Amino acid sequence: MTHPNPRPGDGDQPQVALSWLEHYTYCPRQCALIVLEDAFTDDAATTRGTLLHQRVDTPGNRGRGTIRTLHALPVWHDGLGLTGTCDTVELHDNGTILPVEHKSGRYHPGGPADVQAAAQALCLQHMFQQPVPHAAIYSAADRRRHTITITPELHQRVEAATRAVRQLLTTHQLPPPTTDNRCRRCSMATTCIPTILTRTRPYQHALTDLYTLPDEEPTYP
Repeated sequence: MTHPNPRPGDGDQPQVALSWLEHYTYCPRQCALIVLEDAFTDDAATTRGTLLHQRVDTPGNRGRGTIRTLHALPVWHDGLGLTGTCDTVELHDNGTILPVEHKSGRYHPGGPADVQAAAQALCLQHMFQQPVPHAAIYSAADRRRHTITITPELHQRVEAATRAVRQLLTTHQLPPPTTDNRCRRCSMATTCIPTILTRTRPYQHALTDLYTLPDEEPTYP
């Protein structure tokens, strides 16, 4: 999914993009760098994702048997202040509405993709005024679709992530880096520089040296 720049809503709260929920759930600092500094960086994995989405992000609708498939459908939720675009939405003849989020990587149960897909389901439920109890995540790496149930717990995760992202938009403060296994898989590691920032003393020394005049003796904390 693309990274839209939502405008403030009718109220005082700024709108939150669906894709930001996944970024925040994966890593709050990654989300903040994207949202506050427009610092998104591509790598091989994100490029594969972009190429995958080119197949499904063309707006339109198609019929296949008893299923009507909508692509690149704009969605929103006024109450939560969410906005974004669903990769695919299936409308079944029995009234079932199923959002399908496409991912290039492997699916991890309970992971960030679940939060994004659940948020899409909540938006569709709000728009169509009927229950949307499930969402699906298609993993290109797994070559299969994974269906998730929108449980109350998952609903709460969506709401919590939405509040947290909105807090970032309000405070404009970057969270500290996590510096764990996620960093090795993150395309934004060179922008975030987590290893340097978490080694506080060497980082402070480097800053002190940077702003010390040649005839001055550096004073380290």
